[in-house]
Amino acid sequence: MSEPPPVRYVSANFADLPGWAASDPRAALAAFRLGCKAQRPATAPLPIGAAALAEGLAAACRAAPGSGDAASARAFFEAHFAPWRVAGPGGAEGLFTGYYEPTLDAARTRRRGFDTPIHALPAEAQPGAVLPPRAAIENGAAKAWRVLYWARDAVDVFTLHVQGSGRLALAEGGFARVSYAGNNGHFYVAIGRLMRERGLLPEGGTNMPAIQAWLRANPEAGRRLMQENPRYIFFRDVPADEGPKGQPGVALTPLASLAVDPAFIPLGLPLWLDTTWPLERGKPMRILVVAQDTGAAIKGPVRGDVFFGSDADAARNAGHMAQRGRYFLLLPKQK
Repeated sequence: MSEPPPVRYVSANFADLPGWAASDPRAALAAFRLGCKAQRPATAPLPIGAAALAEGLAAACRAAPGSGDAASARAFFEAHFAPWRVAGPGGAEGLFTGYYEPTLDAARTRRRGFDTPIHALPAEAQPGAVLPPRAAIENGAAKAWRVLYWARDAVDVFTLHVQGSGRLALAEGGFARVSYAGNNGHFYVAIGRLMRERGLLPEGGTNMPAIQAWLRANPEAGRRLMQENPRYIFFRDVPADEGPKGQPGVALTPLASLAVDPAFIPLGLPLWLDTTWPLERGKPMRILVVAQDTGAAIKGPVRGDVFFGSDADAARNAGHMAQRGRYFLLLPKQK
């Protein structure tokens, strides 16, 4: 028996999108316009060719309105895009998680209580290079590497590595921001899965707040567990007044930016997301988002990571988001 294709794109209509007729896609329209300056060639096996995709996106970018009501935003997408249901070998349902921009206590220089480093990208971190794993780095292999900031809490820094960017409340006063600059070349290992397999978390407790609480309550065991994820993230300074950036350098929009696997979903394209809210049992979460980021754990044809923002509500929602759902990819209409 032949293997099913890794991804299928099935033509649909806007009437097939649950909740579309009553939606307000203005945030997604603004996010789409931001991404128009950073379009990248698509490598996904789409049902339309690369030239047609590029031409259609360019036309949509030229026509994208800068203002208007919800109805006019829907009309724009209906005029320039056609929805396609995305399915993988396991069907059209997949996992949708969330991420946010955390705020950490940090200092520019090492001082009492601030001794966890946030490293800059070292010179040896060239494309394809494999540097020491997390455990070796934390046990002394990084002594020669430049430290951007020293953080108060090791669990917060681990969370920063998972989220990819963050805001720093500085002991010297004021704020700073850091963003992803690269990694050590090792695969990402989800410690939440390890904790669940080992019975370290209660049933249904595999979420970021529960993981963080366990790590803080068990500092030595928590340190060893965090080191089982060999992937280590390096950062760069970004202007403190700018929000977090996705790929390739596009400002992320809360509840309108989605991290995807670009092997199946090209960056810059809109998607209609049909899932449920994490903290409101069963409440539909049906929103238009734009593929504007990637992630080491975001792999597969139906897999997404919703950007929730930078405040406390964003942290709560992102930390609990692990919902089943589906999405429709909006491709430019063909002439």
